[in-house]
Amino acid sequence: MAHKDTLISEDILAYLKAQEEKSLLRFITCGSVDDGKSTLIGRLLYDSKLIFEDQLTALESDSKKVGTTGEDIDLALLVDGLQAEREQGITIDVAYRFFSTDKRKFIVADTPGHEQYTRNMATGASGAELALILVDARKGVLTQTRRHSYIVSQLGIKNVVLVVNKMDLVDYSQDRYNEVVEEYLAFAEKLDIPNIITTPISALKGENVIEPSAEMDWYKGPTLLGHLETVDVTTDITETAFRMPVQWVNRPNLDFRGFSGTIASGRIKPGDDIAVSPSGKTSKVDRIVTFDGDLDEAIAGQAVTITLQDEIDISRGDVLSKADEVPELSDQLRAHILWMQEDALLPGRPYLLKTAATTVPVVISDLHHKVNVNTLEEQAGKTLELNEVGVCNLALDRAIPFDAYKDNRETGSFILIDRYTNATVGAGMIDFGLRRASNIVWQELDVNKGNRAEQKGQKPCVLWFTGLSGAGKSTVANLVEKKLFAEGRHTYTLDGDNVRHGLNKDLGFTDADRVENIRRVSETASLFVDAGLIVLVSFISPFRSERRMARELMGESEFLEVFVDTPLEVCEERDPKGLYKKARAGDIKNFTGIDSAYEAPVNAEIVLEGGSAEPEVLADQVIAQLKERGFI
Repeated sequence: MAHKDTLISEDILAYLKAQEEKSLLRFITCGSVDDGKSTLIGRLLYDSKLIFEDQLTALESDSKKVGTTGEDIDLALLVDGLQAEREQGITIDVAYRFFSTDKRKFIVADTPGHEQYTRNMATGASGAELALILVDARKGVLTQTRRHSYIVSQLGIKNVVLVVNKMDLVDYSQDRYNEVVEEYLAFAEKLDIPNIITTPISALKGENVIEPSAEMDWYKGPTLLGHLETVDVTTDITETAFRMPVQWVNRPNLDFRGFSGTIASGRIKPGDDIAVSPSGKTSKVDRIVTFDGDLDEAIAGQAVTITLQDEIDISRGDVLSKADEVPELSDQLRAHILWMQEDALLPGRPYLLKTAATTVPVVISDLHHKVNVNTLEEQAGKTLELNEVGVCNLALDRAIPFDAYKDNRETGSFILIDRYTNATVGAGMIDFGLRRASNIVWQELDVNKGNRAEQKGQKPCVLWFTGLSGAGKSTVANLVEKKLFAEGRHTYTLDGDNVRHGLNKDLGFTDADRVENIRRVSETASLFVDAGLIVLVSFISPFRSERRMARELMGESEFLEVFVDTPLEVCEERDPKGLYKKARAGDIKNFTGIDSAYEAPVNAEIVLEGGSAEPEVLADQVIAQLKERGFI
């Protein structure tokens, strides 16, 4: 390395001790594409003399091959490590770099500027204490500048530096700098960012990055590095309410039982009264155990094992708090969500919500509104597309402990996971719990499903017929019900077209409406099963996730998926309602099989060859399966 410290050779332990005692600042660079984020980080590393000689040699070689700065070294290549990034001259992934000065240590996340990679930017910002919002002095404040600033504010970053870059390309004009600053501050007034400073730089030329710029002697503030070295980002996280999500029940032998995790906030000592959420059980802290011995006190950020004076039931995902400052508890939440998936968020579709150490099934019950990142106006909408932000109501399958994100970033944040692919599809910040939901309890009735089924002499179930339009679902379902009725069975059929005349007449055929269509029908079918009936549901129901949701509403083995497997070409040839012809002509939009996807079942209980067998034969096959499985 070019940078040398005499302590390295004279007293390595003293050098390491000095490094350990320096404060650490985590910050991100963000803004629109080509605003110079990677170049700025490269400049900080280069001018701080924190580049190894072999790195410098490689950088010089790469600059000649794929650089964008002519004969000069392209400093952006220090952090643009992916081949695609170097070829396109953009940042795609989040690049983390460590560097230090005599005053402070830094971890910087270089985040991408393209809108399609906004999710990567949010990931990088989630652990930052300060954000550098870069703006090209020529272009001013752009959509991504506003989008990133909004996300920064939502993620609770309280310190922002507006870095007006490329001042060399506007002749270091103070007037232009003032125009950009005025435009940005006017927008930022609507955001919750208490500490904003502004600084002009040229990352390419190194002006006002490390040393004051002679070209901009009109600027009297600190250099960028000077501000980073001195800015106070300390928080009172150790003085806030104590929270520790339990990650592991530590029981190595019969004589020890502890609860391990990283303290999210606050502090704790032996003898403190402790409460467990969601159970509400209480005890006292007996010991705070670490690998290096017991502690007299533990604070936020430390990984510890806590033992209690009483034997109480605690599991992974529970949250420990002090008895007089317990977190809120609810199964209904209001939250801001940043959508991070190509497929849109669809209210009514089930997801998994992961917060702290807890993962629970969740449904977005309502999209309250979307947020226009340019104006911060609230806009109506039924779905969230990739990189959009919305305020949503969430319905969880059980109450979880939480804090508002503004009070605690650790226990107030969550991610949404697709239940089918296990991909992370969204990130959220909890605003508050919807308390009204806690007043709703299940009313126990003396006559239950078992009594009703016994009276009818049958086992209730759902026969869920799925397949393309024209596959023969309704025809077969109708024949099955006629045969069951003739045997004296108690049945009811929910047909897709019939239901849309009443219960679902307000719904269209967008993906969001299709999800809500199936959600309502699933709930209705569940009620009919509770009444002891054999329910026949005939819906295209194109998405596996919604059919899975319907299955989970029923009891064990009460859901039989009946896949009427009829090829598309056969369905089109039949076309009993003339819908395929209209869809091919473009007169019908979002038609399943043509311009809207159908996800065929993977492990359906009953598969019917709808393209080759007669409906009577198929109906008899369903009846045979009901008898074989003991439903009739």
